[in-house]
Amino acid sequence: MDKNFRIEADASNYATRGVLSMKCSDNLWRLIAFISKSLSDTERNYKIHNKEMLAIIRCLEAWRHFLEGTIVKFKIWTNHKNLEYFIKAQKLNRRQAR
Repeated sequence: MDKNFRIEADASNYATRGVLSMKCSDNLWRLIAFISKSLSDTERNYKIHNKEMLAIIRCLEAWRHFLEGTIVKFKIWTNHKNLEYFIKAQKLNRRQAR
């Protein structure tokens, strides 16, 4: 059986957190690492989809040494409903374009 990594990332109004797991030969997921980081005052003002994306970015930065160049697959699990915003084309106004 191929080994796989899985990142589970999530955000709340106060923190981001993530779990890195690996599927082992017995078909069970085993915890490799966990991170949790409080949001700054500025980050607490982010919209929820930005907080969710921040959680993913923090996980990828923290576990880059595990994931970069690996020959095994990895998936990112998150509450994708909040990230649908990034899939759709966005209309920028002059203020956002600066």
